[in-house]
Amino acid sequence: MGFFATIFEPIEHILQVVLQALYHVTELVGPGSYGVAIILLTIVIKMILYPLTVKQVRSMKAMQELSPKMKKIQEKYKDNPQVMQQKVGALYKEAGVNPLAGCLPLLIQMPILMGMYYSLYNFTYPTPESAQFLWLPSMSDPDPYYILPVLSALTTFLQQKQTTTEMNQQMKIMMTVMPLFIGWISLSFPSGLVLYWVTMNIVQIAQQWWMYRDSNDTKKKEAA
Repeated sequence: MGFFATIFEPIEHILQVVLQALYHVTELVGPGSYGVAIILLTIVIKMILYPLTVKQVRSMKAMQELSPKMKKIQEKYKDNPQVMQQKVGALYKEAGVNPLAGCLPLLIQMPILMGMYYSLYNFTYPTPESAQFLWLPSMSDPDPYYILPVLSALTTFLQQKQTTTEMNQQMKIMMTVMPLFIGWISLSFPSGLVLYWVTMNIVQIAQQWWMYRDSNDTKKKEAA
């Protein structure tokens, strides 16, 4: 991980400077809190990346909606790969979907998200008191009450479920394994880092709800 940490070091430094600035902002309205500063920084980052999130999530949703038609094409032309590729390409064109559209926004976001990871994983709080937040004795240490690891698993599950339209066997396994894995590694991560992950998931869930509220209302009216 040392190689990757070096790559993201400039972004890590910038984010730590912003975190310090947000901490001073919290001091203006009351007792300074790095926990609140972490939450604010996460919200700011998610709002900046919102246009990319829209493109990524919509592309993912569109691909999932085309999945049943793609399966039919794959089954019908399984003995003729060339025709199958042509039919799948025509399906994408007809639906106005680019299968790579969801990858580019993710690639752009990754350096920032990884920089955020390293900035919080390596962050040194100036005093033991400043590292305290709510029930957490120190955000440099794992959550002793396992509240944040449970929330990290739960919010990861909800965030996945929100963008899943088709529940095949692989998707069911992924929706079970991924949240459990995130919860498990959160047991040993600094609680400040897990606080960032939970906040990021909650903001993502809110953003996705906002993105799909119109389509959900339309579906309800059509069902009625």
